Amino acid sequence: MDSKRRMIKKIVQQLGNRLIDAKEQANETVLHIDKKDLPEICQYLYQEQGARLFTMVGNDERQINTMFALYYVFVVDEIRHFMTIKIFVEENDPTFPSLAAHMPAFNWYEREVNDLLGLRAIGHPNRIPLIFHGDQMEAVYPLRKDYIETGMLHFENEALHFVEYTGADVTEIPVGPIHAGIIEPGHFRFGAVGDTVLHLDARLFYTHRGIEKELEGKTLEQAMFLIERICCVCNVSHAVAFAQAVETAANVTIPRRAAYIRTLYMELERLYNHVGDVGNICAGYGFAVGNSQGARMRELLLRLNEELTGHRYLRGVIALGGVRQDIRKDEIDRITNHLNELDTDFQDLADILLNHEIAVDRMETTGRLSLKQVTELEAVGVAARASGRDIDCRRDLPYAAYDQLNFAVIVQEEGDVLARIKVRILEVFNSILLIRQILQDLPEGDIVTDIPKIQPYKTSLGWTESARGENCHWLMVDQDNKIYRYRIRSAAYSNWPVVAVAVPGNIVPDFPLINKSFELCYSCCDR
Repeated sequence: MDSKRRMIKKIVQQLGNRLIDAKEQANETVLHIDKKDLPEICQYLYQEQGARLFTMVGNDERQINTMFALYYVFVVDEIRHFMTIKIFVEENDPTFPSLAAHMPAFNWYEREVNDLLGLRAIGHPNRIPLIFHGDQMEAVYPLRKDYIETGMLHFENEALHFVEYTGADVTEIPVGPIHAGIIEPGHFRFGAVGDTVLHLDARLFYTHRGIEKELEGKTLEQAMFLIERICCVCNVSHAVAFAQAVETAANVTIPRRAAYIRTLYMELERLYNHVGDVGNICAGYGFAVGNSQGARMRELLLRLNEELTGHRYLRGVIALGGVRQDIRKDEIDRITNHLNELDTDFQDLADILLNHEIAVDRMETTGRLSLKQVTELEAVGVAARASGRDIDCRRDLPYAAYDQLNFAVIVQEEGDVLARIKVRILEVFNSILLIRQILQDLPEGDIVTDIPKIQPYKTSLGWTESARGENCHWLMVDQDNKIYRYRIRSAAYSNWPVVAVAVPGNIVPDFPLINKSFELCYSCCDR
């Protein structure tokens, strides 16, 4: 606590008279500054204080203070504290200084607030819209409070803003946005010489659902229904992040038993994702045995989930203030027996994969990412840890019962497909050990507590380490305790930009393998 206080005091003193206001709340310090000072202060936090970008939030606060607001949320893992830089943007001058040229991770964030709120980042190196595809008939900004819902937005002449190649020996290869498999749309455009990829453009956001807009005006209980539908296979992770944001805003501590049960569900979710993902990576290079065995074990885990909760993907188990259902003694025995079988089964699969010469050859050195690349683009989860970035918010920003449990954070250095599959394999065994600890140490007591009314227009954060990486949720409620603004930054949102960096230098047939090694989700971005 002393080191935290010293660092916060040092940062505040460093800002001096450029600081308009400072407010401390729970695990966060909000620093209000003038927008002209934004680049210097954000770079100070990033470069000198070792803070990393957690999320960026645009908010229409004209009903509150006549202006728009931008929140730049950084986290200092060393002291487990968030430093949020807040600026106001006036309606008659909806511009702000861009940070993307010096901090590449801001690329998507700044383009998104331009598309959805009409706030323009001056000096941004890429003016291409992120969310909207094509030419708009008129300026439409869905996240503004005065936006009137008119159904699906219409665009003309979809503009395909891809790199143009002048060399006669460069072949352009379009893939998508409609794919042969039952997956969501994404458009990938390769520039290749022979089989070697020179450059990859990736365009997503074809099925944006407007969940953040739909959440506005919802009660907190109503919101949970939508939150659990952000991503099918990260139901628990998103639900816990939302619940945590609400509980932080309400200054509520959930019962210990509820915290342990939440952790159990999150690790069960990690298990079926990682086991399935290991099999899916095998499908990327035609290794049928690995693919089928991963799918078989994943299916058994999904059936276990259904037996425990009534839902294969654990939907409906998280409640505001705790969990909806308890764990019985016979269910503990069932989980234990299943883990014992999985431990042996999955070890056999891991041995086959990591000792198969052709399998290792296809994965080794393929789709490499350096530590510098994943750090500059703020990659999270497996993608980051496989390239040497030692971050995991279960350890660095503990929530639920993670601070009561012993576990290792798995880090590899090579940054290739093999490193990413190794991280997943080792994390499977870690999750098995974590679940055994939870079941052994499960405390008695209540599983839910009441949520009091939240102070209007107070902001709060919730986060979880999903199977894909760090999810961050940002909440502000109005005077009626309904959602005024909700922002979701998923792990996929942070990690998609690094896919395009990992592919060049590899051959075209490597793309399915590299893509599957990240196992990213489209719908987590289309929220």
